[in-house]
Amino acid sequence: MSHWFEAPLAEIDLTAQQQAEARQGVLTKPPGSLGQLEQLAIKFAGWQGTVIPELIANKTAIAIFAADHGVAAEGVSAFPQIVTVEMVKNFARGGAAICVLAGHHSAALHIINAGTANSVEGVEGVVDCAIAKGTANFANQPAMTDSQCLDALAIGQHVINHVIADDTRLFIGGEMGIANTTSASAVCCALLNIKAVELAGAGTGLDERSIMHKAEVIAAALQTHSVTTEPLDVLRKVGGFEIAALAGAYIAAAQKGIPSLVDGFIATSSALLACRLQPELKPWLLFSHQSAEKGHQRVLAALEANPLLSLGMRLGEGSGAAMCLPIIDSALALHANMATFEEAEVQTEI
Repeated sequence: MSHWFEAPLAEIDLTAQQQAEARQGVLTKPPGSLGQLEQLAIKFAGWQGTVIPELIANKTAIAIFAADHGVAAEGVSAFPQIVTVEMVKNFARGGAAICVLAGHHSAALHIINAGTANSVEGVEGVVDCAIAKGTANFANQPAMTDSQCLDALAIGQHVINHVIADDTRLFIGGEMGIANTTSASAVCCALLNIKAVELAGAGTGLDERSIMHKAEVIAAALQTHSVTTEPLDVLRKVGGFEIAALAGAYIAAAQKGIPSLVDGFIATSSALLACRLQPELKPWLLFSHQSAEKGHQRVLAALEANPLLSLGMRLGEGSGAAMCLPIIDSALALHANMATFEEAEVQTEI
């Protein structure tokens, strides 16, 4: 049976990319001297299908997917599960870091309930797509049923097709969910065949003893459920609703011709999952930063990703990705407005 996420993605305009690369070669600077800024402009030219892509900050859509994880019962987080819904309320009130950054950069912010354990009823501004009151505890049973797994992926498709604005030029996915670094670590361990002790990190601030316990919970679950490397099997057995929704959103965005700016460790676990579900996805992804979470560098390396920043952040919410918006806009402004050697009448031959 085929699934919606296996459908073809939009085509990147390779001609526009080549023309943008040629323009970079004649701007008044030594070739390559702007480093990754040059590649940003070239990528956006291909994504937008024009030699001079437009600035994107006020045409950026940010969606935060919130959900809870049954594995929180195993003591793998430094915070109680109620924090998930309390942070959803904080997002709705505009008090979280991502709210400040979204407002500062004029980016649209959407809050999506993919399945919190506690009710968000009456919280204004939350799009309620809840699958269930959190996933099952994967220490004891698979995190999701087959139908829940597919429904969670489809949340991301729904958000891209029906929630964000039609003229969106860039998508940022954020996440919130107590114990979701445990789920993200389990997903990456399975997909990359890495031992849990090598990938599990501090998450919300665990000490070394608690990190070891977290790794043991992950390792035991992977063995108990005989988790394979097949992405839907991995997602169903140890994934999270918000991790699935993010993966679905990345694929759906690429199907509509919208690139995604990937946030930290959990968002990158979703990107890895999405790339396994849709192998043509990678060229539509831009990686924002390397977080302080232990496993992030390993997963970025597996994706051959070269993130723009490394600020020691590990907040999630899409906050690290939002920090890149002024860098992207600066890259596109330089590409559009710098003079060429011919325009500046600069003699380049000795």
